[in-house]
Amino acid sequence: MNKVIVLTGAGGVLCSTLAEALAKKGNKIAVLDLRIEAAEKVANKIKDVGGTAIAVAADVLKKESLEVARNEVNDILGSCDILINGAGGNHPLGTTSNPFLYKEDLLNDSDDFKTFFDLDSEGIKFVFDLNFIGTLLPTQVFARDMVGKEGCSVLNISSMNAFTPLTKIPAYSGAKAAVSNFTQWLAVHFSKVGIRVNALAPGFFLTDQNRSLLTHEDGSLTQRGQQIIDQTPMGRYGEPEDLIGTTLWLCGEGSKFVTGVVVPIDGGFAAYSGV
Repeated sequence: MNKVIVLTGAGGVLCSTLAEALAKKGNKIAVLDLRIEAAEKVANKIKDVGGTAIAVAADVLKKESLEVARNEVNDILGSCDILINGAGGNHPLGTTSNPFLYKEDLLNDSDDFKTFFDLDSEGIKFVFDLNFIGTLLPTQVFARDMVGKEGCSVLNISSMNAFTPLTKIPAYSGAKAAVSNFTQWLAVHFSKVGIRVNALAPGFFLTDQNRSLLTHEDGSLTQRGQQIIDQTPMGRYGEPEDLIGTTLWLCGEGSKFVTGVVVPIDGGFAAYSGV
């Protein structure tokens, strides 16, 4: 492919796997993360096997930080051809304790128990900003260099709960739905300047953010973890490598007439009614 590919949130489990896979195809990789140590670990792993990569500190919620990162990428690797918006996440302040509201819940005054009425607006704002603004701002900064070039694209990371919201996490579900909608809008907006825009919609993958919610310390499943597996026709969690094939397709020549799609990679979760 021989492209300059910028990945945000690339110090994490999923996007670091994508960074390594794309590097193996001959691309130059800019590993962006708020945590420079995590970015350096990924970049060094790529370089250790003969790939080309740099680690760049960047805050996806600060345009000035992204502009500095863009200058560094341009100076060392060249201008961006493909942007993968991988930064995102949830926050406990935007999460309810139970999936359903019961009248007696309103009598629970425990500090760590939250109904819909207890959700913190700042926590919800954080989740929306991280997922939606954290996709919009990097695209504003890096896609500018794609205008007028061939073979350029943006790949966003949505979620299968953008199709059908999960219980307990209204902020995250709403934010990812916004990412999916933005993907479609931007695909149309960029269609006359040759930039394709698509998104992955991963199902349940074990990451540093959700591992404690889905598994116990001994590796066995929590109640919610088992509920997810029971609702997943393929009967397992996704593995980071499960994202590679679709990513290579959407970033490559094989999808040059594909734009504005959101591809579920969820083991059939979104397709299963439960009966």
